[in-house]
Amino acid sequence: MTTVDVHQHLWTPSLIEALRTRREPPFLDGWTLFLHGEPPYDIPPADHDIARRTELAASDGLGRALVSLSAPIGVEWLPPAQARPLLDAYHHGAAELPAPFGAWAAACVREIDADATAKDLDRGFVGLQLPANALADAAGYARCAPLLDLLEDRNLPLFVHPGPAPDGSEGPAWWPAMVPYVQQMHSAWFAFRAFGRPRHPRLRVCFALLAGLAPLHGERFAARGGPQQEADPSMFVETSSYGPAAVDAIVRALGPAAVVQGSDRPYAKPPRHPGFGLGGAAAYAFRVANPRRLLTGKE
Repeated sequence: MTTVDVHQHLWTPSLIEALRTRREPPFLDGWTLFLHGEPPYDIPPADHDIARRTELAASDGLGRALVSLSAPIGVEWLPPAQARPLLDAYHHGAAELPAPFGAWAAACVREIDADATAKDLDRGFVGLQLPANALADAAGYARCAPLLDLLEDRNLPLFVHPGPAPDGSEGPAWWPAMVPYVQQMHSAWFAFRAFGRPRHPRLRVCFALLAGLAPLHGERFAARGGPQQEADPSMFVETSSYGPAAVDAIVRALGPAAVVQGSDRPYAKPPRHPGFGLGGAAAYAFRVANPRRLLTGKE
């Protein structure tokens, strides 16, 4: 029985050094992160200490913790000549992380290069993460189709994660996480149903942060003329930053087989009760059975 957390972030020394060589966002000045669209953010160094994070994964009872490139920093949207050194640094460091860590690959979405992504996946990554704002409409799915075709061909899943906040965003420090990130996930959920699934019928996909709670709008979707659709066993949502009330509502909307555990560590912590108050069977489904189906397609 392997317990899985599908959503963590752990910056390795190679990625940190690559970000420190830049002089325009995204870049690191010491441990201060500078981004477009967000205020500077001071990163606690301990959050990305590999030995400490390995101990935390063990204390969380994880057999596998899957890390990904932090899509909100915007690496995937950089011009290829700027994105590639950062992507290489990320893939190099992530591929060498010790157990129990695994990782999602990342790709430039400014200009699609499926051959480069294929070579990255060859290094043993579990699937591919793409930013939600690259998959928000029909044009996004047309542009990213070669990457999604690649995943289908290899029987690997897609992880959709919030991308960068737009330039000019104003508000308190929590604003990006609560407004543009959630809006991106909401859009990506419905865009996948409208444009992604018809084009990619075999693709398994997981949406971060419960898809911005988009599945709870099913009644409005039906009332506004949305097509009746049966449950999609290859669409998953992960639980990062949410608790029992939201998870219970999502289970009522999608069923327990659609939910997988994700923590977004170090920016949030795993739940104290892995079943979110829904019992031991739910905890097993969220942490073991459902992640196995997401990652392998097998029961």
